[in-house]
Amino acid sequence: MKLKKIVSLAMSVVLSISLLIGCSGKNKDDSDNASNEKAILKIGMITDVAGVNDQSFNQSAWEGLQKAKEELGVEVTYLESKQDSDYATNIETFVDEDVDLILGVGAKLASAIEEGAGLYPNQKFAIVDEELPSDIKNVKSILFNSQEAAYLVGLIAGKMTKTNNVGFIGGMEIPVIDTFKYGYMAGVKNANSNVQIQDQFANSFTDQAKGKAIANQMYGQGADIIFIAGGDVGTGAIEAAKEKNKYAIGVDRDQSDLAPKNVLTSAIKRVDVGVYETVKNLVDGNFEGGTTTVYGLDQDAIGIAPTTKNLVPKDILDYVNEEIEKLKKGDIKVPKDKSEYNAIMK
Repeated sequence: MKLKKIVSLAMSVVLSISLLIGCSGKNKDDSDNASNEKAILKIGMITDVAGVNDQSFNQSAWEGLQKAKEELGVEVTYLESKQDSDYATNIETFVDEDVDLILGVGAKLASAIEEGAGLYPNQKFAIVDEELPSDIKNVKSILFNSQEAAYLVGLIAGKMTKTNNVGFIGGMEIPVIDTFKYGYMAGVKNANSNVQIQDQFANSFTDQAKGKAIANQMYGQGADIIFIAGGDVGTGAIEAAKEKNKYAIGVDRDQSDLAPKNVLTSAIKRVDVGVYETVKNLVDGNFEGGTTTVYGLDQDAIGIAPTTKNLVPKDILDYVNEEIEKLKKGDIKVPKDKSEYNAIMK
């Protein structure tokens, strides 16, 4: 009996050692596999009140994230904001979901992003169309030389108008929309100093009916071309152009699909490019909070829609291309606000 117990005890010790070695080997393999697997980054986008399908900059931002998903292997999602008070709530939701980067689309989110960055210093943020102070080290600001894209479509409007009367409709009277307004006005006047420019703000980025009503009023007062920088407000204005057989100019992305015979051109602002590059830098470990990147002609992030050639004569396009080269060389300064515009006009 004693011998049997000793043998059993010895076998138990051997078995325990074998199991311990086996388990240790397995844990090591698992650890190696885990270290070799690259963590999938999660990006959460918050739209402004215009929503993700605004046919404009929110949609362009989402297209940039879709490209990042396909090419960089990140996870992407979005939350729509129905009202301004939703911005902070949506930030809290994404913080709770442990997303790696919270992207706010539009200047209206700036204060909420700034507050969120203070509350959650370890959370990375990015904001489109607004520059936050450089001492906020967890926020990347993404800007565009929108005034230059607006200037180019203004040149086209100035050359193409038959009534010497054009219009501008803005969504909200905020700095980022002013860059479109005054850039456009400078382009119109440079191409044709005799043109009268009507302008009005809709005080909305979502009210299609108001956009259509303002456009109808401007067309009724002699305008034959209207540039709209106002999210979904532009959808309504383009509908008015279609019904009255007039011209409209789109914004942010090529909006010719909304009315191929009536969208003369579009002032392209490639929000998708800025968003994609920001996510790529994050993936590569090069995210730089507290900095601002401005995208322009040199990055092919602004310009005019390729479909412009469908409705605009070649000689006018040649003229616009000449102006593009002057812009790249710095020979032309395009105004971003009223004071700069007035100074240039003088």
